[in-house]
Amino acid sequence: MQPALGKPHRPLRLGLSLLYSARPSVPKPNFHAAAFLIRRPASSAAAAAAAAVAPEAPRHDGHPLSAAPLQSSRRERIRDAKPFSDFLTDTFHRQHDYLRISVTERCNLRCLYCMPEEGVPLSPSRDMLTTPEIVMLSSVFVSQGVTKIRLTGGEPTVRRDILPLMHQLGDLRSHGLKEICLTTNGISLHRKLDSMVEAGLTGVNLSLDTLDPFQFQIMTRRKGFDAVQRSIDRILELNRLGAGIKLKVNCVVMRGLNDSEILPFVEMTRDKDLEVRFIEYMPFDGNRWSKGKMLGYAEMLDRIRERHPGLEKVQDHPNDTSKTWRVPGFAGHIGFITSMTHNFCGTCNRLRVTSDGNLKVCLFGNAEVSLRDILRKTNAGEPIDEETFEAMKKVLEMDRSRQGLTTEDKRMLGIAPNEAELLEVIGTAVKGKKAKHAGMGELEHMKNRPMILIDPVAPSLSRAMPARVRRLADASSFLSRTPFFAPATTTGINSHQRLLSTSSTLGRGRRDDEGSKSNTGRLTHVSESGTAHMVSIADKAITTRTAVAACTVRFSDASVVPLIRDNQLRKGDVLAVARVAGIMAAKRTPDLIPLCHPIALSHVGIDMELDADEQTVEVRATVTCDGKTGVEMEALTAASAAALTVYDMCKAVDKGMVVDGLRVVLKEGGKSGRWEMD
Repeated sequence: MQPALGKPHRPLRLGLSLLYSARPSVPKPNFHAAAFLIRRPASSAAAAAAAAVAPEAPRHDGHPLSAAPLQSSRRERIRDAKPFSDFLTDTFHRQHDYLRISVTERCNLRCLYCMPEEGVPLSPSRDMLTTPEIVMLSSVFVSQGVTKIRLTGGEPTVRRDILPLMHQLGDLRSHGLKEICLTTNGISLHRKLDSMVEAGLTGVNLSLDTLDPFQFQIMTRRKGFDAVQRSIDRILELNRLGAGIKLKVNCVVMRGLNDSEILPFVEMTRDKDLEVRFIEYMPFDGNRWSKGKMLGYAEMLDRIRERHPGLEKVQDHPNDTSKTWRVPGFAGHIGFITSMTHNFCGTCNRLRVTSDGNLKVCLFGNAEVSLRDILRKTNAGEPIDEETFEAMKKVLEMDRSRQGLTTEDKRMLGIAPNEAELLEVIGTAVKGKKAKHAGMGELEHMKNRPMILIDPVAPSLSRAMPARVRRLADASSFLSRTPFFAPATTTGINSHQRLLSTSSTLGRGRRDDEGSKSNTGRLTHVSESGTAHMVSIADKAITTRTAVAACTVRFSDASVVPLIRDNQLRKGDVLAVARVAGIMAAKRTPDLIPLCHPIALSHVGIDMELDADEQTVEVRATVTCDGKTGVEMEALTAASAAALTVYDMCKAVDKGMVVDGLRVVLKEGGKSGRWEMD
């Protein structure tokens, strides 16, 4: 039965009948030109015959394409056309037929723009999607009209079962999937590429930000330039044998770091049939983005035109993310991904599933909803492994046989037992997609995952997510993801509320560090009519701002302090875990306190001091930013989360602990200058 989303739907195409084999190992093929060409299936015998005799005609990207197959393909599409899935069509009539799936959070590089220097906290392995779960979700999306799947990471080639996974996804080609692509850094690609092509790989986006081996090591914090070159060479070699892999080399351009290499990258396209794409530097958590580092599309274009005045535009496909150009006479192309200066949201056809199973409808949005938790409801909330997957398929087959379904009926059904529920949540999330992402100034301060965790700690269901999706998720107990300091958030928020209601220091309202005498006695977050609102900081100056907050954990059992000091508690190193919790909590303050402005923090420090005489842990959180508003709330959130983590880790030994004295002890920066509590 078709689930209701509040209005009539176009015909629902539920699922696929996919009888997958486990494929525990995939032999590496030995490519020879003739054998390889035979293995590549033609779309039809007629099209293949026409391709052999038809004259060449220009294609939009400059490559030759025979006219007869183009006309035949168009006739076939018109004849077989079906209404596109309403579940994957948003309110701006964008049809999402392109799915990006992150298959791991791990990476074998530490690129400056992608991952914070200190790395990112990796999720527990049980939170990651298993191969059967990726295949099941992919089949649901393909059944609704997705024709292109791109595997991303982290670095997808470091996933142990990446080859069996790609071969199982390759089976979806008979159900409408046309492209299987990979985004990779190329370090280990050359060792696995042949088997990937055998599985149906059609495109590779390879990240390479410098052609200098020494600069490569600086930008990635790792060695590996030679391995990347081997991967590029292997792709080009396979293409000469007829593999047909679309190779795009992605270069993130950062002023003062690698912008001097724009012309050498353009030179790569002289003899190599590939596309070099220059990407505007984009802000993500932890990559220290600044407007000064970003080199815009227009400036990059001007630099290239100085050397190549004949540079000419190539007609782009409506859904292309890149603006494509070519130098006359060169074998390849160059492109520009202009997410910051000229976004392409109006034709966006992409959806993303993170490695922990969250659906993101926009790369720059922090709204997510968990598909993993919906899927695992059929397995009592546990990960679905290969054995469980096979058992589920057998049960489904027996159930459908008892219903007397014909073979044709079975082909219209999927392998996800709760596919209708998945589609309802997917459809509602897609309907909530905005017309475009935020502007450059807003993106700089928005909370989002680090890039490594998007395409690749994740936010919980955002306030930006439509209320209907939140209700669906809450009702079925599939919250997208809770921050690691979740036990601290509820108590922490209540502590803040109590403090705001009783403290004359903070009673003037959130971030009122530019407050004047006229504000005394009035809450800045309350309008003249008495309703709550966010204070505007548009006219405030950017300055360095610091806040220090403190609180105390008091123990009732004298044995606790020695256990903490000697690291003898069963849950582990109390002080180390509490420090991490405090740092993470500071970053999540706008997600917890409704009227807080998102801020790019430059430093969070948590000091923990054990006092054996007083039987206490003194917590002190220091937070700094360069921005338009203060960080008192970030410091308070950090201190409270650290203290609550101590409480959580020690409660088995001492149930009589007390957390008290949460307060701001210092703030400086802004118009009001320095303030310190005695």
